[in-house]
Amino acid sequence: MRYIPLALERLTEQFARLPGIGGKTAQRLAFHVLSMTQEEASSFAESILEVKRSIRTCPICQNLTDEEICPICADPERDHGVVCVVADPKDVVAMERAREYQGVYHVLHGVISPLNRVGVDDIRIRELLTRVGEGGIREVIMATNPDTEGEATAMYISRLLRPLEIKVTRLAYGIPVGSQLEYADEVTLLRALEGRQEI
Repeated sequence: MRYIPLALERLTEQFARLPGIGGKTAQRLAFHVLSMTQEEASSFAESILEVKRSIRTCPICQNLTDEEICPICADPERDHGVVCVVADPKDVVAMERAREYQGVYHVLHGVISPLNRVGVDDIRIRELLTRVGEGGIREVIMATNPDTEGEATAMYISRLLRPLEIKVTRLAYGIPVGSQLEYADEVTLLRALEGRQEI
């Protein structure tokens, strides 16, 4: 026997399909939508549709934009000779929050992952090679996650870029700020030692 209206059940199911949203949270969100005014609900629904209509990828860096070219690629103040390669648009947001990096980006929209059936042709490597091949790029910074797939993707791309004779670097990683040595695993400590700098 059904104890909530079908429309509310369907909305709960849609929320539950979102990443990181469990059944209880999905139900809470669905009930919240139900408590909205008609105007608020229409505005909420319209913003979802607007995102789907207006957002596309930048033809240069493959990041998300609602303009012809994304604001970072269009910015003449950025160093267009340094390209930071990231897996997802969320990574651009994370890098920009630090307010230290002044180069541009290239978004792969994924990493090579045979287990998830994501191959070389499923991510934006070809666009990166074309971009680098056009000249003007001095350095490519590999900023994929330090997990198996991220490492494999970084190594694969660096091998492809080697014949183009440009500098290819990898983000340093090691012990996070604020943590304690006793809780660091062996691989993290090894990476921290390898990436040590003179002070």
